[in-house]
Amino acid sequence: MDLVALQNGLDNAAFAILFLTLLVYWVGAAFPRMPYLSALGTTGMAIANLCIAALLAARWLEAGYFPISNLYESLFFLTWGITTIHLIAENKSGSRLVGVVTAPVAMGIAAFATLTLPTDMQASAPLVPALKSNWLMMHVSVMMLSYATLMVGALMAIAFLIVTQGQAIELKGSSVGTGGFRDSRLRLRRAGGGSEPALSSGSAISVDPRTNGGTVTLELPSTQPKVKVEPLTPQRLSLAESLDNISYRIIGLGFPLLTIGIIAGAVWANEAWGSYWSWDPKETWALITWLVFAAYLHARMTRGWQGRRPAILAATGFAVVWVCYLGVNLLGKGLHSYGWFF
Repeated sequence: MDLVALQNGLDNAAFAILFLTLLVYWVGAAFPRMPYLSALGTTGMAIANLCIAALLAARWLEAGYFPISNLYESLFFLTWGITTIHLIAENKSGSRLVGVVTAPVAMGIAAFATLTLPTDMQASAPLVPALKSNWLMMHVSVMMLSYATLMVGALMAIAFLIVTQGQAIELKGSSVGTGGFRDSRLRLRRAGGGSEPALSSGSAISVDPRTNGGTVTLELPSTQPKVKVEPLTPQRLSLAESLDNISYRIIGLGFPLLTIGIIAGAVWANEAWGSYWSWDPKETWALITWLVFAAYLHARMTRGWQGRRPAILAATGFAVVWVCYLGVNLLGKGLHSYGWFF
């Protein structure tokens, strides 16, 4: 069997399937009364996931080592991780909006690896001496899985911001902690239907999803005027809570993976270079990534943050992950630049 030809066919097939899946999810979002598109999109993601798994397996057989040593291989491993976590997130949330935001990212990565990278960067090559270690599979695979998981969790947070249209809402049971908002200045109440209860100084943002129609009144303390904002529908409130919950849970899964990957990398670095930490650009940005998502989880679990503020922090983490994974290799050399751009 010609493994090189098989790989070329599988990477093109994965890209094509992800592109069609992207269209299915977007059309399904535009026409929600076509429920079969959701199942079709899930099927497309699953087929793409299997194509990428077969590609990596063929690569492993051809090269004789775990296929995650250069940019082409790591991009497809990242895409495989994103599609895997996507299937888990979609199953847990039951929302096709998961595919609306994850499919473009997965397709874009596959397109970059397949259509943009030169042929010599796509070919297998012998490992450099520092990579000839069992730590290659342990450290790099865990780090890449953590990147994929954190990206999907951050994308769910971005989807939450889109669904809520920037409105702060109170969510129930979507994080460990006290819950709600700690903003003492604002409270949202739905206008109409009788007299309003008095405001308290420790107010929170709240919208009753059981009430349909009407407007939401933004009441300020003292003599500030009332500001009218449009309410979210009960369906959007339910979707927002689902996205917020699944984002929190996925990031909660990705963070331990990132921690294990960093620890494994430090042990490998000491074995290869005689130092656990060298403040290499990749190491520095891995630490920054860890701190960003540690702050997110800390805010959710101990301060009871929900909704908009932690979602913005998670969305920032999406950009930080990309800088850690790819940006440092575009900006300069380091100890982690084997077989990439420099």
